[in-house]
Amino acid sequence: MENSTEVTQFILLGITSVPELWITFFILFTLIYLVNVLGNLGMIVLILLDSRLHIPMYFFLSNLSLVDLCYSSAVTPTVLAGLLKGDNIISYNACAAQMFFLAVFATVENFLLASMAYDRYVAVCKPLHYTSSMTTAVCACLTSSCYLFGFLNASIYTGDAFSLSFCKSNVVNHFFCDIPAVMILSCSERHVNEMVLILVVSFSIFFAILVVLMSYLFIFITILKMHSSEGCQKTLSTCASHLTAVSIFYGTVIFMYLQPSSSHSMDTDKMASVFYTMVIPMLNPLVYSVRNKEVKTSFKKMIEKTKLCLGLTN
Repeated sequence: MENSTEVTQFILLGITSVPELWITFFILFTLIYLVNVLGNLGMIVLILLDSRLHIPMYFFLSNLSLVDLCYSSAVTPTVLAGLLKGDNIISYNACAAQMFFLAVFATVENFLLASMAYDRYVAVCKPLHYTSSMTTAVCACLTSSCYLFGFLNASIYTGDAFSLSFCKSNVVNHFFCDIPAVMILSCSERHVNEMVLILVVSFSIFFAILVVLMSYLFIFITILKMHSSEGCQKTLSTCASHLTAVSIFYGTVIFMYLQPSSSHSMDTDKMASVFYTMVIPMLNPLVYSVRNKEVKTSFKKMIEKTKLCLGLTN
């Protein structure tokens, strides 16, 4: 990426300028990150070890856990370091790399949520054809496409932002190299770059949302035709968990990126960013596991096997 910029590093101001709150936020974000790592790694290991969970739903879930783990890990260590030091200096290339990988994992999660919605549509609306429709090859193709679009979109986002010249301030009013927070520092005309960003993000988000909405429209129509109240309740429970995660994720992303940088309030953006970089990756394994009977049963059996191997049972 060629650039005539004179800036060689950026200074991240962090989440707050009040020193009294640094330790509080450090402890809070450390706990969130530990839950995130343990929850997502635990989910991945559990799915890998239990053959009963080797079905499309949990295949997508294991990839979602991996993406959430990587997504949060690209941000949280930087945040914790900034809270300890008061501010955080990051090189030009490191800032571009952080922005790139954040865009990769955010885009992959975007399309994974859509793939999971489609998987639920096939499972609920076409149960007799589920095995033949959601084959290993189909699941692998859908997941590979998510990662492919992730890297493609991230290349566009990062190239779009760092094609600008940065020759004035290098102080980023954020706790990581977020695209709007970095672009606003540019001393060159950025209107076209902002429009490219909005168009690409809009296409990715609304395409995925369209898949989610269409999938759940057919799911709800199928639910209305069900005669079993138990089946309706089980399906609604699954939908509610997924729709909660979808609403939080898309709500914050739309709020953050589908507006010009001139209208951004950085303090508000920081609070929104905490949700989609730390809280959502922590909540996803809880939403998709704690309320899932199969995962809880598998976890209990795994604990029993571990105790048996360690000789802790009577």
